[in-house]
Amino acid sequence: MMEIEIKVISDRREGLLIGLAQIVIASGFTLQRQRMINIDDGAQLNMVIRGDEPNLPQLQQRLAAHELVRSFEIVGVSAGASPAATASPSPTGGATSASEAAIDQRKVEDLLPQLARSYPDILPRLVALDRELPQEQREATMRHIGQRVGAWVYKRDYALGGQLAPGEAVRRIAQPALRPLLQIEAQGDLLRVQNSPFCRKGDPGARCHFISGMLAGLLGGKNGAD
Repeated sequence: MMEIEIKVISDRREGLLIGLAQIVIASGFTLQRQRMINIDDGAQLNMVIRGDEPNLPQLQQRLAAHELVRSFEIVGVSAGASPAATASPSPTGGATSASEAAIDQRKVEDLLPQLARSYPDILPRLVALDRELPQEQREATMRHIGQRVGAWVYKRDYALGGQLAPGEAVRRIAQPALRPLLQIEAQGDLLRVQNSPFCRKGDPGARCHFISGMLAGLLGGKNGAD
């Protein structure tokens, strides 16, 4: 078990605590204490929650997709491993091993607003980050960023309401969302990426961790980010 302090920024105060408390509980955590303050352009909610480390990626995904959450940041953790060391969601919505190296959460939170401002011209910045990250941090960090960007794009452009079959979700959400970034081709339930900027000749193993994470955020969002 660990205690985590999360700072959430929202455009409005009404319904924020109730809505996020429901997410906390649904993700397997308990709300220990909270404090809300008014800020110039909305509200700031600080929550201290307690729960098991493997549940954290699911909580982060739900917070990223929630309509009242403009941004959030993990500002403290105690009585357990760093939250950045938790499992990173896979393209199929599962989880990778919790032994993956720690994500630099503060670097991620600093980067995401920059990506939002420059979207869709984000690939040069992401490719540079991918190449500067230590190998043991690369996959978890890039998948996490991709998932957050995917959930944001889904919330902004593709919140269609009902659930979609996998093939339809690929055609109606994933393909149009990725077209501004990459050359892609839909093949049934799959997307083929042509000339990925993350892949370099001679590099061993898979490198498109950001793209996999973005697909997880986009297609996870189609079911309400639950």
